[in-house]
Amino acid sequence: MQKATVTILGCGSAMPTRKNFPSSQLLEIRDKQYMIDCGEGTQIRMCQTGVKTNRLGHIFISHLHGDHCFGLIGLISTFGMLNRTAELHIHAQPDLEKIMQPQLQYFCADLSFNVVFHSINPRKHEMIFEDRSIRVFSIPLKHRVPCCGFLFEEKARDRHIIREMIDFYKIPTWRIPKIKQGEDFETEEGEIIPNEQLTRESTPPKRFAYCSDTAYSEKIIPIISNVDCLYHEATFMEDEHVRSKQTEHSTARQAGTIALKANVKKLIIGHYSARYNNQTELLNEAKSVFENTVLGEDMTIYEI
Repeated sequence: MQKATVTILGCGSAMPTRKNFPSSQLLEIRDKQYMIDCGEGTQIRMCQTGVKTNRLGHIFISHLHGDHCFGLIGLISTFGMLNRTAELHIHAQPDLEKIMQPQLQYFCADLSFNVVFHSINPRKHEMIFEDRSIRVFSIPLKHRVPCCGFLFEEKARDRHIIREMIDFYKIPTWRIPKIKQGEDFETEEGEIIPNEQLTRESTPPKRFAYCSDTAYSEKIIPIISNVDCLYHEATFMEDEHVRSKQTEHSTARQAGTIALKANVKKLIIGHYSARYNNQTELLNEAKSVFENTVLGEDMTIYEI
């Protein structure tokens, strides 16, 4: 079965460095791709990692600071040069469409595909997208401008039918889909075979939460509780607590605290200030609170 993964294309903050480009991630689940933020240099990182985007249909923008959206117009322009035909859907607060329409008209007037904007309210927790595979919910965050994170929830898969039961009970092929969905089976003799004897539970649905940029906020804990993987910003270390409060960002220790209180399975930290050459210090600070923390790194793939 295909794994659910997130590829970090950039996990730096406002100022790019040699090690970290601004924010962007690519979530891959059920043979589909979803981009989260699109900072400057996103498509360069895509080239460097060899990422193919033929399954990318939706981009989710957390907020309108440049390190989270300056890469959009370049990416769209490149898609046009590659003669993309599939629609590209961008989910963001309404102002992004107002900002981008003049750029699209000037630089991308002859696109071979449609760019479709979907407005979201970053101050409200609600479902903002759904398809056959996943649901996406907004997570209101605490930042200097309207900002939200995103919760990706995989939909439950059908149950796994036991091959030996098909042969034993001579189950016709046309009945199998309904049995996978939970129906019992009635034999030709009228015996009812409970679904639990015919099937096994499917792989539990995956849940991934993205929370950047934000000051420490326990209001997000009920939303992200028990997720398989949480990406949470860790812009500063605790000795810069005052600075983090002024800029409405989080420290690595605070990221670990949120992960601990939300009982998540794994924490990835990122959105590092350019002042930190040794990011292991940030990792150690987060791990002092929440042990199962990993350091987010550009061009790295993480299994959810």
